[in-house]
Amino acid sequence: MAVPDYQSLMLPVLRLAATGIRRVPDVAEAIADEFGLSSEDRAALLPSGTQRLLPNRVHWAKTYLMKAGLLSSPARGWFTITPEGSELLASGPPAITRAMLEQYPSFVSFVGGKSEGVTEQTTISVTTDATVTESQTPEERIEAAHTELMSELRTDLLDQILQQSPAFFEQLIVDLLVAMGYGGNHEDAAKRLGGTGDGGVDGVINEDRLGLDRIYVQAKRYAAHVSVGRPDIQAFVGSLVGHGSHKGVFVTTSSFSAPAIEFVRHLSQRVILIDGAALADLMIEHGVGVRVSRAIEIKRIDLDFFDPG
Repeated sequence: MAVPDYQSLMLPVLRLAATGIRRVPDVAEAIADEFGLSSEDRAALLPSGTQRLLPNRVHWAKTYLMKAGLLSSPARGWFTITPEGSELLASGPPAITRAMLEQYPSFVSFVGGKSEGVTEQTTISVTTDATVTESQTPEERIEAAHTELMSELRTDLLDQILQQSPAFFEQLIVDLLVAMGYGGNHEDAAKRLGGTGDGGVDGVINEDRLGLDRIYVQAKRYAAHVSVGRPDIQAFVGSLVGHGSHKGVFVTTSSFSAPAIEFVRHLSQRVILIDGAALADLMIEHGVGVRVSRAIEIKRIDLDFFDPG
């Protein structure tokens, strides 16, 4: 089964806390056994790849229970059940949900970002907002929003490229390759790129600043529904052979057909295919055609600062 959401983990976390002082890693392993999670599920990461999914959700389940006063922390990194938590557990709830935690004023204060004296209107608004994405932790909501924004940005980038001239697209490839560290500078990189073409080659760029090796480039600005086929790749490879080169980059705003991709896999030459999605990702990564609209810092407690040792 998939990793349960953090709400499904709150009751198991509270039960384990009732057995003594616990730590998140130990609780995560016990819950993984309880739910019969596979090794793949246990190793699953957040979309950012920075944390394992299960411990992260256990952490947020613990955090919410603590904010409701159902758990307490007797020492750094450790937690245990409180009398209020024991009382809730004794009532035999089939599950613990975020909505249930809103009966505790301290939790309402936490999610509302207010002091203890919240108004009834604040409580209502918090409850309404919480039901929208109640199965996700705050970090998962942030990452989901980031993923959605990146998907929209990729689409917008390719739409903008298709509205520009072929010369603009060729210059964009120059800007991108220079931003990635090839060619040395724009003047050197653009020396042949954007010319009339030479037997299937749109340009050539130095792989390093000294020009010890060269990479031949082909750029095709196609609509999304028009894929680059094997004949185009074969013509490009033939040009590489004619130039005595063994390295090439084929860039398109669309995609490559399956036969084209398969053909490249068995070549003696090193040919890199960059489709529209990869092109957009590289532009975003290297800051070509995009700018930072807003930066949000997510800060955490620095436990080393508070370590008396």
